[in-house]
Amino acid sequence: MHPAPRALRHAAAAVVLLAAAVGCAPQPEESGGSPASTGSACAKGALATRTSGKLTIATDQPAYEPWFKDDDPANGKGFESAVAYAVAERLGYGKDKVTWQTVPFNKAFAPGEKTFDFDINQVSVSQERKKAVDFSSGYYDVRQAVVALKGSKAAKAKSIADLKGVRLGAQVGTTSLDYIDDVVRPTRAPAAYGKNDQAKSALKNGQIDAIVVDLPTAFYITGAEVTDATIVGQFENQGGTPEQFGLVLDKGSALTSCVSRAVDALREDGTLAKIEQRWLSDAVDAPVLK
Repeated sequence: MHPAPRALRHAAAAVVLLAAAVGCAPQPEESGGSPASTGSACAKGALATRTSGKLTIATDQPAYEPWFKDDDPANGKGFESAVAYAVAERLGYGKDKVTWQTVPFNKAFAPGEKTFDFDINQVSVSQERKKAVDFSSGYYDVRQAVVALKGSKAAKAKSIADLKGVRLGAQVGTTSLDYIDDVVRPTRAPAAYGKNDQAKSALKNGQIDAIVVDLPTAFYITGAEVTDATIVGQFENQGGTPEQFGLVLDKGSALTSCVSRAVDALREDGTLAKIEQRWLSDAVDAPVLK
């Protein structure tokens, strides 16, 4: 599918807002969604969405557990599906007003106009990615972890230094791969895979010794998918600040501040914590690799 030209999209957005008789215009595109200028542009159910009266949410396929359940983002089950619907509800869009769209992980934050209102797919907020897209406030603080087959040399690692000679792998374009390159700095180049499924298969088949994924995914892999694997440990946050997943929006989107306000409200009233406890409760602490 091809997105409408930017000029037409902005014209349509203006018509929707005027028809809804909101008190102020959406933010200029170059503002990047400044929270100071939200006003009634965030009127519930009357946002300048891609389809009037609907909210289009994107994620990749397959939609992995525990973030989604049964590879069905629309069922409301799994952490990110539940978060997406909670955000939609805050914005004034009930479940029947939400449309899901499939967008590959790396395409979600690549430069170019988007076909969705926001994307939710374990995308970590980074300054580099912010050059191409907008992010909402963070909805989950995450750490990266190492998964290896039980009894392997990699499984016995107690420190980052112990991983330097290990054959490591991760999904391409992820912070998981960044941690291998920038933190472990292995003696051999890591293997980069298009999907996590490919990385898991390589681990099972002995093509690599260990994979790096986010911690909740690590617990799900070892608990339900590769049961002869173990979590070796997790990495400390780099730079003293937590890595966070954020909702991805078009660069300069008029929705950015409204979506961030919705996420902030869900964090403040405890909704995000309740959703996390329900769907990610197994993601307990793992040893920290230093």
